[in-house]
Amino acid sequence: MRVSLGFEPAWYTRRCEVDFSERFHRDPYYRHEMIKSMKTELVRAFPSVPYWNTKDETDLATISGCYGAFPVPHAFGVPLVFRQNGWAVLDPAGHLSVEEIEKCTVESVLNGPVVEDIVRQMDIIAREWGRIHGYLNWQGVLNNAFNIRGQEIFLDMYERPEFAHRFLSTITEVMIQLAKMVQARQRKSGFSVDQFSVSNCVMNMISPEMYEEFILSHDARIAKSFNRFGVHTCEWDVTPYIDVLKKLPKMGYLDMGMMSDMARVRREFPETRRAVLYSPVKLEDAALKDIHTDMETVFRDLAPCDVVLADIQHLTPDRRVRDVLRECGERN
Repeated sequence: MRVSLGFEPAWYTRRCEVDFSERFHRDPYYRHEMIKSMKTELVRAFPSVPYWNTKDETDLATISGCYGAFPVPHAFGVPLVFRQNGWAVLDPAGHLSVEEIEKCTVESVLNGPVVEDIVRQMDIIAREWGRIHGYLNWQGVLNNAFNIRGQEIFLDMYERPEFAHRFLSTITEVMIQLAKMVQARQRKSGFSVDQFSVSNCVMNMISPEMYEEFILSHDARIAKSFNRFGVHTCEWDVTPYIDVLKKLPKMGYLDMGMMSDMARVRREFPETRRAVLYSPVKLEDAALKDIHTDMETVFRDLAPCDVVLADIQHLTPDRRVRDVLRECGERN
């Protein structure tokens, strides 16, 4: 049971005065220094965690975090609102209309200012530090459609299915071409990467049948386009989607929420790296005995697996995180 830790931005702003405003997203020099401060604080707080090493600075010159979760919607033209103590969010008034989306082509998006800025940042990193480390947050096809179009995408599937299919296909092609371009540039710099994990956080807002009709073929195209492939389903119950997800090729990674039928997931995906996302609210509020019971359940039903503690709140005591690290470590 390998633990993967992630912290909300406010955790860093309160401890080491990291500023996640626009400069963090667009200035590789500034991001380098902020991430150095972040890593130093992580090592201080959790010295037993092996994957943060202050002596290794190769992960500081990175594109990770650039434009947060929205590089693809931003490339399509949705404005971002940058925040000092949080990740950038989409401008709620920035969703695109049908007419605006129909004017978007793969070429126009890939030749736009956001992609140009990503290339500019990679050029700076390669020139100053050599290796271009990191991973942009590509999201998934449906996630990006939702972030570009808003909740109207779900109505489009019923009222304008042909438009929805065209729109989703355009998003998929942009994601594939942009990721291939970025990763080829990274490999040239000496950072080995050829993978893609789709984030299907809003998959639970459509039925398994609708996922198969509108999204499955696009996720399969992405899977076939990269050497390694995985699916992030957020902290939801993945059980209703197991059968349709089994149709995807190259399922190297799959995560889920605690309410999922984890034993069935292990049976159906024996060769897949599996992970469970543990609620940051429960991590902060639950009694230690309840967390112990949860970890016993995960170990029994899903292990070998990862336990992902994502978005750990700034009010969560460090000792609680160490408790979970110890709980999982004792089972390894």
